[in-house]
Amino acid sequence: MPNVVYLHGFASSPLSAKACFFEQRFAAVGAAVHRPRLDEGDFGSLTIGRQLGVVADAVGALEPVLLMGSSMGAYLAALHAAREPETCPPLVLMAPAFDFARRWSQRLTPAEMENWKASGSLEVYHYGTQRREKVGYRLYAEALTHDPFPVVSQKTLVFHGRGDRDVDPQLSVEFARGKPNVELELLDSDHQLLDATAIVWRRVAAFYHGL
Repeated sequence: MPNVVYLHGFASSPLSAKACFFEQRFAAVGAAVHRPRLDEGDFGSLTIGRQLGVVADAVGALEPVLLMGSSMGAYLAALHAAREPETCPPLVLMAPAFDFARRWSQRLTPAEMENWKASGSLEVYHYGTQRREKVGYRLYAEALTHDPFPVVSQKTLVFHGRGDRDVDPQLSVEFARGKPNVELELLDSDHQLLDATAIVWRRVAAFYHGL
């Protein structure tokens, strides 16, 4: 049975609505979806680099035919693809959180950024646990060392909602510009894309069967 690896978003979990949706849809066409827990049970010490280790382990062990991701998970998928151009499969990126570090400094005020650095942690709402959780400042500091727009050579399908208020869809436009291997679809939806999953699945299914 072919494998698909799905990477969930920031402050989310492998049990997210989209992860479960795609697992069901891929099962119907004979593919198994694997959903690694990117924080490995330790959200407080989350970093991009540590998550990339989880992605590399999953891809190496499962040899998937497709690597999918949502938001931060999509950014991680692109970073992994840029690092491993020979072994990474084609990509499906949904609302990819490109320019991850800079967007944190825009999202928070200078005072909030300074407090995060000084205290070492920041409280955010975690959609997986459905409560506020602390994440370490190292998430931001270490994210500064990663390419905000990874250059990928794999066949790549990108979906982004025109009404996304969390990640500007223009970041996906910039990522796709001038890349014949990247196909971008802008949808009338928001960051979650939950009201567009049927449209996304039709395109993903065609993409998958065309590999």
